[in-house]
Amino acid sequence: MTTRFGRDFRLLFASQAVSLLGDGMINVALAFAVLEVGGEASAVGLVFALRTLAMVGSLLVGGVVADRASRRAVMIGADVARLGSQGAMAALLIGGAAEVWSLAALAAVTGAASGFYVPAGTGLLPSLVDAEDLQRANGLRLGAMAGGEILGPLVAGGLVVAAGAGWAIAIDAATFAVSAALLARMRGGAARGAVANPFLHDLRDGWRAVRARTWIWATIVSSSLANLVWGAWTALGPVIADRELGGADAWGVVLAGMGVGGLAGAVLAIRTPPRRPLVVFAVSGTVFATPLALLAAGAGVGLLAAAALVSGVAMMFGNAVWESALQRHVPSDSISRVSAYEWFGSTGLKPVGLALWGPVGVAIGFDAALWLAFALLVVSSGLLLVSRDVRELDA
Repeated sequence: MTTRFGRDFRLLFASQAVSLLGDGMINVALAFAVLEVGGEASAVGLVFALRTLAMVGSLLVGGVVADRASRRAVMIGADVARLGSQGAMAALLIGGAAEVWSLAALAAVTGAASGFYVPAGTGLLPSLVDAEDLQRANGLRLGAMAGGEILGPLVAGGLVVAAGAGWAIAIDAATFAVSAALLARMRGGAARGAVANPFLHDLRDGWRAVRARTWIWATIVSSSLANLVWGAWTALGPVIADRELGGADAWGVVLAGMGVGGLAGAVLAIRTPPRRPLVVFAVSGTVFATPLALLAAGAGVGLLAAAALVSGVAMMFGNAVWESALQRHVPSDSISRVSAYEWFGSTGLKPVGLALWGPVGVAIGFDAALWLAFALLVVSSGLLLVSRDVRELDA
């Protein structure tokens, strides 16, 4: 165990802060890149769906690898892969050679690399800070994410308007290079010796660890349904912004509002450890649904940004307490595998939602599709509280 908030944690925090700035840009830049090359709502949803599907497909392998090898090395390798895929995407867009299929293929490469990065990062953090400081550390990390969600969409929106989506994606690629360089300077996260068990044995052990804890699999089910319906926001929101709200700049402002709320939620997580973390997580999910209703109701940019801010507070605070609970209650030698199953389960239906909501919006109307998504998200979050284990889990 390193000293509390020591050098390795600071390097991890800095690397993720830089990378998360790029992630904040990509949700605007990639959506408008698809529109730039002639895609419509269904194409936007498809590209995001393939990126997420590739991540989901690599998560379980990534979780086992991270529990068996150097988590830091896994994260560096993922950053290098994402540098290559995002750099190639930027080059195609800037050179005028991009098509929807090429954007989708490169987005899938980025997603697959992220499937290795995510469980490695979840497993690495508890080895860098004391257990009682996990929520504070997660709050700081999620604060960096929120900062990226504030600045990223604004920078991306401006770049899309001024120079095209390719330049925004080029900056995202560069952030992965910086992240990898910072991670390489860490001393912790080294390999943990020879591997005694077969790969499939470790994979099954991770599943048994999930199945034995009702509060984990119940949260996975709820989050899976929530991610299925949140695809309506990702797929339909940019198209509505392009048609009715003023384009990429307007959508960037709305997403930045969510980032501001996320930053406030991260600060709240640093200062306020709740006694019943999963009750807080469930309640935060119902609040998170609010922007869907306002987008359906035809709200303007200002009101949407305000709702996104409140939603961001709920999302980031809920995520911080959830991740901290997971890291406290799951043994360190299996945390990456459990985290991989959690991500696999909770995001497994996200690609379906991303691909589904564009056609649904065309079939029944964008407003009706958004109202339906809002109702389903509220229900999926509320159902989590049915479980006694969820209600009674201590911090």
